[in-house]
Amino acid sequence: MSTEIFQEQQAQQLVQLANKAEVALVWAEADQPVASPCINVCRMTEDRSHCQGCFRTIDEIRAWSKGDNELRLQTWSTLLQRAGLKDPREAQI
Repeated sequence: MSTEIFQEQQAQQLVQLANKAEVALVWAEADQPVASPCINVCRMTEDRSHCQGCFRTIDEIRAWSKGDNELRLQTWSTLLQRAGLKDPREAQI
């Protein structure tokens, strides 16, 4: 795969993740569980530090299903920083 195609795929995945963050963190109903950041690109980085799609670590992925909304919101904040994306809740202030 060429570098240009790879970079385009990465850019598209970041857009998907940013859009999912807005829906999960800004537009979601308060009484609903916090939505998963998974964008169905389930591949770990070469160094195995995090998923290439959702930017969660293996431990964060494992903890998600049993985590409460507070843990899930913290995970979202952490993965957005890891991805270099702005938290959409900050734009609402």
